[in-house]
Amino acid sequence: MSRALLVIDVQESFRQRPSWELISDPDIAAKAGRLVEHARAQGDLVVWVLHTEPGTDTVFDPERGYVQLLPGLDPRPGEPVLTKSSHNAFTTTALQQLLTERGIREVVISGIRTEQCCETTARLASDLGYRVTFVLDATATNPIEAPDAPPGRSNAEILADPRTLGVDEVMARTEYALAGRFATVVRLADVVGEPAAV
Repeated sequence: MSRALLVIDVQESFRQRPSWELISDPDIAAKAGRLVEHARAQGDLVVWVLHTEPGTDTVFDPERGYVQLLPGLDPRPGEPVLTKSSHNAFTTTALQQLLTERGIREVVISGIRTEQCCETTARLASDLGYRVTFVLDATATNPIEAPDAPPGRSNAEILADPRTLGVDEVMARTEYALAGRFATVVRLADVVGEPAAV
């Protein structure tokens, strides 16, 4: 075993936010699930990562009960479940130690959000010497407001603002930033093959 699949923040917390209506892929759990099945079939390690913000009373506060994987995602015995409080999956967890102990040199990345926790994990993994495969369409994200946009706007107002970056733009920027420098950027079908035609 020299490869690990990292499933990052595919958690109920995001579904509890109004912005979930604008998520690039509401089916992200199923996409991650296909990667998990493939990784298990290949004998790869599956590592589950959940984002947590204790004491904040937000949907990421464990006390609220939403820091759990989305339905359909079920870790098997022996698959580590890590909780982080940083954007990347390394800084506030024992992920690097875990990968080192198991001799893993390559990581495959999926999860929420594309340009945030997934991209920062990919960048740091690359800097730590791992080969990184970033499965772009097995990540999901939201539109990003302009830095000086007023807080508390509705989803409709966010989408109506011409300065808002749409999800396609966000994902393209991540692909451009990572490809050939920090990661090999692929699509789900490149990893698991196309679904069988009916």
